[in-house]
Amino acid sequence: MRLVVVTGLSGSGKSSALRALEDLGFFCVDNLPARLLVRFLELSVLAGGEIHKVAVGMDLREPHFLEDYRQAFQEAERLGIRTEVLYLEATDEVLVRRFSETRRRHPLARDGSLAEGIAQERHLFEEIKGAADRVIDTSGMNVHDLKRAVWSYFRAGPEDRTLQVNLLSFGYRYGIPHEADILLDVRFLPNPYFVPALKGRTGREAAVQDHVLSSEQAQEFLRRFLDLLGYLVPLYEQEGKTSLTVAIGCTGGKHRSVSLVEEIGRRLRAEGRAVRVLHRDVER
Repeated sequence: MRLVVVTGLSGSGKSSALRALEDLGFFCVDNLPARLLVRFLELSVLAGGEIHKVAVGMDLREPHFLEDYRQAFQEAERLGIRTEVLYLEATDEVLVRRFSETRRRHPLARDGSLAEGIAQERHLFEEIKGAADRVIDTSGMNVHDLKRAVWSYFRAGPEDRTLQVNLLSFGYRYGIPHEADILLDVRFLPNPYFVPALKGRTGREAAVQDHVLSSEQAQEFLRRFLDLLGYLVPLYEQEGKTSLTVAIGCTGGKHRSVSLVEEIGRRLRAEGRAVRVLHRDVER
């Protein structure tokens, strides 16, 4: 099991870092008391291997964190689980601005002095920061920058590619799907609806697919679109996008769009892409 503890200064972006780890497949829990860490890990192990990457947010929101974290980390080590610490920080000026914008209260600013609370927290965290596996200063980062920084460190390799391509066929007769990131109209292709032997069948069937994909227009469309997708997907991944929905529409959503979605899905899977195929209107 891989365990990442996300900690650091209040307002430094720990919640955003946890969301980035969640997108990498980590099971994430925020504000976990240090005393419950080992019990939580034991329950995760008992899940039978379903949970093998865990990230927990731990900081001064939990009053006993500084008292208990050393023992908790040592007990995790005895279970054979090494704790990786991701420490986030930012400059005082940035932290003050963030708290002013969100109007949230700093956990150590009980008397209303935000600057003193930040200074005290920074002092209390000196030891943890010094022992951290990774320190990220988020002062000049937006949420997308932070996500890329987290991914660059905790992404194990190509197998952690997380962008899923959702291929959706639909019929324009029933309206455009609003969830689409990319929308394509393939009503320029020959329509099997006007072939008596194919009219009552769907693009899930080989005969219909052969009819649609055998045309020069379909093959040229596939070549150009797959080239475009090959260019776009790495850029979306670099930006931190985890899901891309491509909607392909024909008139009724039964023949041409379905055939193309099936074929594109096959080709993307052959490249090792995570693909989900949906046919919205094929049964209408």
